[in-house]
Amino acid sequence: MRVIPVIDIRNGCVVRAAGGDRSRYQPIETPLARTSEPLDLARGLLGLTSELRWLYIADLDGIEGRGRNMDTVFALREALPDITLFVDDGSTTVEALGTYSADRGIWPVIGSETLANVSALERIRSQLPRDGFVLSLDWRGDTPLGPSEIFQDSWLWPDDVIVMTLARVGSGLGPDVARLRQIKTIAGSRRVYAAGGVRHAQDLYDLEGLASGALVASALHDGVISRSDLERILKTSEPSEMK
Repeated sequence: MRVIPVIDIRNGCVVRAAGGDRSRYQPIETPLARTSEPLDLARGLLGLTSELRWLYIADLDGIEGRGRNMDTVFALREALPDITLFVDDGSTTVEALGTYSADRGIWPVIGSETLANVSALERIRSQLPRDGFVLSLDWRGDTPLGPSEIFQDSWLWPDDVIVMTLARVGSGLGPDVARLRQIKTIAGSRRVYAAGGVRHAQDLYDLEGLASGALVASALHDGVISRSDLERILKTSEPSEMK
């Protein structure tokens, strides 16, 4: 089970998620860092245990069309060379996605909410290998965000798929287990990650066997998931490694 800390970046600082309503996100205050600067937050989260090897970056400026925080991402890559970064910055073209590279430890994430049509994903899938990007299947409540065909047929999916229930992000409502089971059924051998709602260590234990990993933020900042919890969970069976 991978536990993947998340930082949401807006206007150069990390903000705290609140039920997926981005208009309510405010600069984060956390015992894990003295500032809301991305590198401080990344080091604070990853410093919980050396067993954490991944970091998810939601570039809200890019997702919302204000310009991508590429300099920040590359600065994090340089400062944290042993950490794999997952980056969602709203990119939906091969050219934009090519700014980052899985070979360099920066995995571009495509959010279904930003795809205008299924043809956009078809073009990406035809030019990038299945292990060259990550797809985030996004929902708001029971409504899938993005072209409906993407959710119904897995033939365009890469090797790594995130099930993102936006209303549960920062909510403490618990993971969307029913939706995870639904996606797991059609995902085949792909790695499926849970995003949104993780409240405590028991949620992570409950996800084992259903998800290859989980994106987590609030429970780490609030101290509900402790260092010892993380070390116990992360030392259990690992999903097959990304290439």
